[in-house]
Amino acid sequence: MGVKLRLRRMGKKRQPVYKVVAADVRSPRDGKFIEAIGLYNPRTEPATVEIQVDRVNYWLSVGALPTTTVKNILQQEGILYKRDLEKKGLSEEEIAAKMDEWNQQKEAKAAKADKAKQDKQKAAEKAKAEELKAKEEAEKAEQEKAEAESKKEEATKETTEETTEKATEEATEESTPEVKGAASKEADDEEKTE
Repeated sequence: MGVKLRLRRMGKKRQPVYKVVAADVRSPRDGKFIEAIGLYNPRTEPATVEIQVDRVNYWLSVGALPTTTVKNILQQEGILYKRDLEKKGLSEEEIAAKMDEWNQQKEAKAAKADKAKQDKQKAAEKAKAEELKAKEEAEKAEQEKAEAESKKEEATKETTEETTEKATEEATEESTPEVKGAASKEADDEEKTE
């Protein structure tokens, strides 16, 4: 009978949580398993992994093969690295020193990734702020342009009104003396006839 270390899906729809189990190769994904050796929750940030290291080592020593995903999880936790160091025959102190070094590298890599993520967020926020500022300036310039156009139109209307008023005044002035003159001639004629 072949044994595999694999994930058994649990949880609700679209909210998966997995058990890491040792199961017969022939059993279905969520079917019968031999032993549950851990828990994996990918929905948390970072993903939560709880594994019984001694049981994993037992199953690997017996010949169980991990699936690709479980192998990646075991590598991320350093379980396979520690197992390789033990196979090389290193002392406990050397293994502990190498594991400490490995953990420091892992933490440095995680810190670098976090810093890069934060820098990216800051750059995105800065770009968004600049875009918003440029948009506000464009709106302000558009408003000023509209105000200038409205003032220009008002000035044009005023000058048009003034010119029309002057023209009407001039026209009335020109017509008025003739009328006055005509009226005075008629009045003179009437006076003469009397």
